[in-house]
Amino acid sequence: MDVFSNFGPAVIFMVVLGGALAALIALALRKLHVHEDPRIEQVEEMLPHANCGACGYPGCRAFAEATVKGEALPSRCTVNTAEANQDIADFLGVSMGQQEKIVARLACQGGKHVARMRARYEGVPTCRAAVMAGGGGKACAWGCLGLGDCDRACDFDAIHMNEFGLPVVDEDKCVACNDCVVACPLDLFSLQPVSHKLWVACKSLAEGDQALAECEVACTGCARCAADAPEGLIQIIDNLAVIDYSKNHLATPIAIERCPTGAIVWIEDQQVRKGAAAKKIVRKSPLPITPT
Repeated sequence: MDVFSNFGPAVIFMVVLGGALAALIALALRKLHVHEDPRIEQVEEMLPHANCGACGYPGCRAFAEATVKGEALPSRCTVNTAEANQDIADFLGVSMGQQEKIVARLACQGGKHVARMRARYEGVPTCRAAVMAGGGGKACAWGCLGLGDCDRACDFDAIHMNEFGLPVVDEDKCVACNDCVVACPLDLFSLQPVSHKLWVACKSLAEGDQALAECEVACTGCARCAADAPEGLIQIIDNLAVIDYSKNHLATPIAIERCPTGAIVWIEDQQVRKGAAAKKIVRKSPLPITPT
C-alpha cells in the first residue's frame, strides 16, 4: 500500500501524459497529412527503373512526380521506348512531347596508332589510377588513356573500346545518363544534342608543333576552321578550336574542309566525316614508346 501511495500518482500521470501525446500526434498527422496523387506510383511503374538521371531528375520516382504535376513531359525519359512514353502520356492525358536526342561525345581521336607514348603504364588497369600514377604515360596530357573506365561505367552497353584503344559511343543505345562523363578522369566526355554536328575531337592545349609531335590528329590551333566558318562560330582559345553552339544554326561542313589533321569533324547519322585536307591515316599498329 505504501508503494502504491508513493508511485501511484506518478504512474497515473505518465498514463495520462502518454494518452495526451498520442492524441496530439494523431491530430498532427491528420492536419499535416500531405495527399499523394495515386497516379505517381502508377507512372513510376511504367518507367524503366534505371534511376540514371538522364531526364534531369534524381530518379524515376522524382521524374514520375514531376510528370504527374505537369512539370515534365514523358519524352524526357530517354531510356524508355517511345511506345512506353506514349503510354504514360495517354494515361495522364498529356502530350508525350519531343526531346532532342542527347548523346555522349568524346573529345579525342588519339588512338595508340596516332598518339605517342612516353612510358608504358603498369598498374591498376583504370584510367583514374593511371592519371594518379604520373598521367598514364601518354605524351599528350589531355589524351584518352584507353583503359575503359567509361566502358565499364555504361550500364546501357553504349560504349565499346575499338582496336586503337578509344571508346566508341553507339548513339542508338546512348541515353545520356552522364555516367561516362563522371567516369572519365580527363573530362573528355560531354553530353551533346545530336544537332551539334560540328565537333572538335580534341582537347589539347599544346602549341601547334608540340601538339602535332604528341598526336598526329591533334588540333594545332591553325585557325583555318575559324576563318572558313561563319563569323563568330569558331574561335581559337589556348591553341584549341572552340565552337560557339549558340550559333549552331550557322554550322556547315565547310568549317572542317581545310583542317590539316582532321581534329574538327562533322558528325551526322553516327558517321564521322573529316575534311578533304585531313591527313589520311593508314597505320594500324601502335606507335613505339618514345621516352622524353
